[in-house]
Amino acid sequence: MYILIASAMPSMEAAFGTRRLERLLLCCLLLHGSLALSGNFWHITDLHWDPTYDQSKDPNKVCDSSGSKPAAQAGPFGDHACDSPWNLISSSIHAMKDILPDPDFIVWTGDDTPHVPNQNLGEEAVLRIIGNLTNIIREVFPTTKVYSALGNHDYHPKSQLPGGPSYMYNQTAKMWKHWLESESHITFTKGGYYTETLLNQTGFRMLVLNTNLYYDRNLLTENDEDPAGQFSWADGVLTKAASNNEKVYIIGHVPPGMFEKKRSKPWYRPQFNKRYLEMIQKHHAVIKGQFFGHHHTDAFRMFYDTNDSPISTMFLSPGVTPWKTTLPGVKNGANNPGIRIFEYDNTTLLVQDVVTYYLNLTRANIGRDRWEKEYRLTESFQVADASPASMQQVLDAIAGDDCRLQQYYRFNSVNFDLSECDRGCRVDHVCATREVDYQRYERCLATEAAASGLGGSVLLSILVGIACVLFVLAQQ
Repeated sequence: MYILIASAMPSMEAAFGTRRLERLLLCCLLLHGSLALSGNFWHITDLHWDPTYDQSKDPNKVCDSSGSKPAAQAGPFGDHACDSPWNLISSSIHAMKDILPDPDFIVWTGDDTPHVPNQNLGEEAVLRIIGNLTNIIREVFPTTKVYSALGNHDYHPKSQLPGGPSYMYNQTAKMWKHWLESESHITFTKGGYYTETLLNQTGFRMLVLNTNLYYDRNLLTENDEDPAGQFSWADGVLTKAASNNEKVYIIGHVPPGMFEKKRSKPWYRPQFNKRYLEMIQKHHAVIKGQFFGHHHTDAFRMFYDTNDSPISTMFLSPGVTPWKTTLPGVKNGANNPGIRIFEYDNTTLLVQDVVTYYLNLTRANIGRDRWEKEYRLTESFQVADASPASMQQVLDAIAGDDCRLQQYYRFNSVNFDLSECDRGCRVDHVCATREVDYQRYERCLATEAAASGLGGSVLLSILVGIACVLFVLAQQ
């Protein structure tokens, strides 16, 4: 472009005059710079506030969310046996304000209540917790648009979100009325989902799904073909978006596919997983990003067309709660609290970068309450951006390079689990990331397990381990 401008300078000077030409070129450069500027937004998820948390109590009674596990390291910002105390909730929201005080918008993908038996809560208790979290976000970010999705813990009984109108949908919609447009309020009360023009900008759209309707623990929707008509509705929204040349972000709580920390653990019922995958494949041309939570871990999922070319990426952001999962078979299932910034091209909605910030819980509890940058995606994985093609490069690096795998594994728990990701661990992470489809996932397990089973000496494994430690340290 600059060569063309240089070659045209003499004739342009003759036509406009030197001074007018200088002003014209300056305006063009400023316009080009403004068009190239990135937008940014926060994503927070899985806050899981436990109002019973009290570090002054006996370790076995610090919080209801610990169950039978003692909270032996309980401090002002929490314990890995417990869900979030209010100090941690407040710290995370205020850290967002300190780090990026004026985001374009905030994505909040649910799970607000603690991991406790249903009898410990109730409809009004759940609504109070959602209300308190809504209030602090509004207080700290009074003028920022928030796109909020329900989590499976944002209902009573938990996970039993109905495929039709309900008292709790109505009450939550009232709490979020300052964020919801009138049409959004109507669809939310019908089934907990909605769509809006993103930031009121023509050509951009946000699609907020209630994927708890597809959760395999939801007994209310088990036999429904299309709970709350959400699939049909979303298909209509995406079809219209294509007609209007819109670009779309999708947010929700429970993601499709498998959990990377427990082999063959799905979240959706099979028929719903298949239908979600088909929806993304059909409409991938307008879908520019998917943003979900639920795992508490830092992960991503790839979607492909029929030729196995990458067409979309789902980003799974880490949770604020440090709670260690009680899901049987999960090893080291806790995390450090995490919050995340997405940077995007404000003309294409292409995700350009992902920056994760975290709180080292151990250090915070001894008086160093400091949220720090954990990593920037493009720097840590040496990719150009966070497009599906670049995320495929990240996946290929994780699958083929032990040091990249170890780096990814460390990020997966937000710097909590620093142990080695062995061969079985590698298979679980690679296949969960690559294959959202259940049958393809099982085939991946067999293929990758066979590849990972190839021999190698103990000495070689030790040397590789040392090299990876040095590699990870060099990235810090």
